Amino acid sequence: MDFAVAEKDRLYRCLDRLLEHKRELFVWLRQKWADLFQADFDVLLYDLTSTYFEGEMEQNPKALRGYSRDGRPDCLQVVIGLVVTTDGFPLACEVLNGNTADCTTLRGFLERIEQTYGKARRVWVMDRGIPTEEILRELRAPERQTSYLVGTPKSRIAKYEKQWLDLPWRQVRDSVEVKLFEDDGELYLLAKSTGCQAKEIAMRRKRLARLLWKLRAMRRSLPARDQLLMRIGAAKTQAGRAFGYVTIELPKKDEPVTRSTFRLRVEKEKLRLAEQRDGHYLLRSNLVGEAPAILWQRYIQLTQIEAAFRSLKSELKVRPIYHQVEHRVDAHILIAFLAYCLQATLKNRLQRHAPGLSPGAVLDKLAAIQLIDAWIPTVDGRWLVLPRCT
Repeated sequence: MDFAVAEKDRLYRCLDRLLEHKRELFVWLRQKWADLFQADFDVLLYDLTSTYFEGEMEQNPKALRGYSRDGRPDCLQVVIGLVVTTDGFPLACEVLNGNTADCTTLRGFLERIEQTYGKARRVWVMDRGIPTEEILRELRAPERQTSYLVGTPKSRIAKYEKQWLDLPWRQVRDSVEVKLFEDDGELYLLAKSTGCQAKEIAMRRKRLARLLWKLRAMRRSLPARDQLLMRIGAAKTQAGRAFGYVTIELPKKDEPVTRSTFRLRVEKEKLRLAEQRDGHYLLRSNLVGEAPAILWQRYIQLTQIEAAFRSLKSELKVRPIYHQVEHRVDAHILIAFLAYCLQATLKNRLQRHAPGLSPGAVLDKLAAIQLIDAWIPTVDGRWLVLPRCT
């Protein structure tokens, strides 16, 4: 419609009216997906992301500085928590304060899902850093019906290193092998993927090669000490963790910058040990009797929630946010998630009717249509046909 009929302030007030029905919308969508696709809601994927604002955001107390997944630490942000099924259907979406730590959010989402959809035997799949040891102990309690599968820092591999060495590898996929170890009511699964190992080694070597090229260029030009420190700081930021595999000797405060006072060395043994650990993932779960292939398959389905975040930030334009008021920001993000719900529905319809097409490809094809006939059934068995321009 023309803006004379629906100008922006009127549309913004529609956001205010929508937000209060958020919980009912997700309950209705869950039932719809169960009817259309016989969707499974027993395995839930949980993760968080952030989105940033343009402006001071003085009217929104949630807009705070925190860890930015968008690479914009200069902007205020909010944190978005999302729960989706393994088929990509969202079950819950919450907007949290911008400085919210990942490890403080899980208990609230567990309670919210139980209040909205009732108690059931569910499996929660998460990345490391989200659950704390205290929450995992609560989930392992006999009175709870909740199971979990969570990534674990690689430092725990060293803790059980002797046990791992004596255990045989089991093949679960063409390029994936696993070892299993039980301890204190938990199952630890050490997975090794040759494909992931090659990818991680290649990425680190690429960053390391770029870093060494820059450092050697500095050794050839020998800039002043202050300029040298600034250039090394910039190179460190770009190199990330690869910087830890290079030892740099810098001239002291009163020393000139020469080849003897400015030297570098690659820590080859440290690099070799890191490459041996590449492609290894340690998972822990209280599903002690579950098959290792199923556990691995469930964990890699976290890519579903990562795809949801990518879609929200690219195609569905959830960032940046220009609204200033808290409830308008929450409603803007809800609109984006409802758009993603439509996209997920279309994706699952296509798997049945046109598996070679993606939702984006379908929308591109439909954009070429200029005129349609809308066929509406009536209660007396006839059809009402309405030609309409798209």
